[in-house]
Amino acid sequence: MTTAALRSPAATATPRSRQWRVYLERLSIYAPVVLMALLALGSYWLLRATPPTPAPTPDRPEVHDASDVMRRFSVRTYGPGGQLKTEVFGEEARRYPDDGSMEIDQARIRSFNADGVPMTAQARHIWTNAGQEEYVLKGDAVVVREAATLPSGQRLERLEFRGDHLHVFVKDERVVSRQPVLLIRGHNQVRAQRMAWSETERVAHLEGQVRATLAARQRP
Repeated sequence: MTTAALRSPAATATPRSRQWRVYLERLSIYAPVVLMALLALGSYWLLRATPPTPAPTPDRPEVHDASDVMRRFSVRTYGPGGQLKTEVFGEEARRYPDDGSMEIDQARIRSFNADGVPMTAQARHIWTNAGQEEYVLKGDAVVVREAATLPSGQRLERLEFRGDHLHVFVKDERVVSRQPVLLIRGHNQVRAQRMAWSETERVAHLEGQVRATLAARQRP
């Protein structure tokens, strides 16, 4: 009787296949290390390729610089009823967008109050706020409230203020000076170190050394 011997696959494998199996077994040992190295290399590449997060930039303070410049200009504003409220003339004006203020060189301003009484102001340099309700006059400043007759029939004399620094509040109808000022009313003149005039009260508060030159009253 013939008998057949059983052989294992290892026994039947050729020497070349056994060599490849050994290589694969060795490679399987180092596969996790190689995989970790590839993952680390990929992470490093992604980190280098990703742009850095921009650092927050602090808010820059708005600079007080002039944005608009006008030369040899005139500007008029009108009230709701179409009546003229103010006229502004100047050699040069500079507007500042951060606060809306304006500076005017060689300026002349003409305005009218609620009773229609005209007032003029001029100086070498004038600053005004955004609402044009406040004016600061510097250099040969002159403010004049013209003579007028009120709706009540009261007659107002011409009133003039002269100084190097005058502060005009249009809404409150006040003229203030913290420096020497000359007040002229008719033929009378008053000099003071400081002054505050209220048109609504028609009263002048004078401070410091005050000197007055009063004209003799003429007999009828």
